[in-house]
Amino acid sequence: MRSKRPKVLHVLGGRQLLQHVLGAVAALGAKRTVVVTGHGAAEVEQSVSATGVAFVRQEPQLGTGHALQQAAPLLDDEGTTLVLSGDVPLIEPATLRALVDACAGQRLALLTIELADPHGYGRVVRKAKGNAIAAIVEEKDASAEIRALRNVYTGVMAAPTRDLKRWLAALRNDNAAREYYLTDVVALAVGEGIGVVGVAAQSETEVLGVNSPAQLAELERRHQRATAMRLMAEGVRIADPARVDVRGELRCGRDVEIDVGCIFEGTVELGDDVRVGAYCTLRNARVAAGATIRPYTLIDGEALGASVGERALVGPFARLRGGAELGADVHVGNFVEIKNSTLGTAAKANHLAYLGDTTVGERVNFGAGSITANYDGANKHRTTIGADAHIGSNVVLVAPVEIGPGATIGGGSTIAKAAPAGELTIARARQTTLRGWKRPVKKR
Repeated sequence: MRSKRPKVLHVLGGRQLLQHVLGAVAALGAKRTVVVTGHGAAEVEQSVSATGVAFVRQEPQLGTGHALQQAAPLLDDEGTTLVLSGDVPLIEPATLRALVDACAGQRLALLTIELADPHGYGRVVRKAKGNAIAAIVEEKDASAEIRALRNVYTGVMAAPTRDLKRWLAALRNDNAAREYYLTDVVALAVGEGIGVVGVAAQSETEVLGVNSPAQLAELERRHQRATAMRLMAEGVRIADPARVDVRGELRCGRDVEIDVGCIFEGTVELGDDVRVGAYCTLRNARVAAGATIRPYTLIDGEALGASVGERALVGPFARLRGGAELGADVHVGNFVEIKNSTLGTAAKANHLAYLGDTTVGERVNFGAGSITANYDGANKHRTTIGADAHIGSNVVLVAPVEIGPGATIGGGSTIAKAAPAGELTIARARQTTLRGWKRPVKKR
């Protein structure tokens, strides 16, 4: 990967590669999950530590069989052991279930696939009669005839645990790489008369591994394409499935429309009839039914989340941050930033404004160029604006401050004291004209 980050911690679809694999395992209800770590072990263990996950370290790294030997003491003799690779992120739970079922606690079951380009994979060698598997030959040790085979072993297997432990103990490293190959257990099973069966993967995508940035990018596109196709099958209208990225969980209601270039991160929920314009980014956000997110809008709910009410209009070029809560029919226009603030029904901030740590009442109009000055250099303070208030252009509201319901703040004012309800409050210097004043000119 040419990276200081351990490979399995690189991100695909908003989640680390290893998190994808652990998610697939969790769907099976495994009794115990063991992660074998080596390079960057401490970082890997810290990143994916969770209840029910155990770690063992492989030091030094002497092959896949050697890796599983480190995990063997943690495995119960009864039952089935499922072996997966941490850099094969898109394996499907249904495929793993089929593999476990094929094992049935009695056979060695291998996940296989036919590839047009099998380079790098161990080849599946079958018996002359029937379709039973006789051996898996690693590419380094394969003859030209075996390398020509296109049916390959994906690195995923299910085995009776008691038998697997015995086979692991018998592994030898007399091969070109001087490593202990897990694939050698196939020959050991065959030698004991235990059946070795192949289960075909549903698609090439779910068994592809990541060994370079280019392969990661290719798998990302496959993953995003599959996600887009699933959403469209559920009724979402996506303008171009090649130009949408879902890097987390996206839940959509009926008749949702998503234009090109949009990115969804974290957990995002779009209600019925929501329209998301081109090149928007939404992260940890909830958008209620009928709302429109206009082009080039950034909604980043951060840890607090952000919400947009029914029929609200947001953007273009707007920014909602953590704790932004917009009520129904709210309008937030271009170059408006909102952070940790609530806007009541039908409130409007249409141009060039900042609202931070503010409670805005219903039907408030917040003028162009106006801001709430919420930070005093050490602490944040809150501003409250009552219903039906009108905040003129280029106003600074210095928190903590309260604007009463129905109040009007004259344009250009700096307000640091409470403004009474229903009254016009102005805080600016009296306009003066200096007669006969001349503008300075350049000296020649």
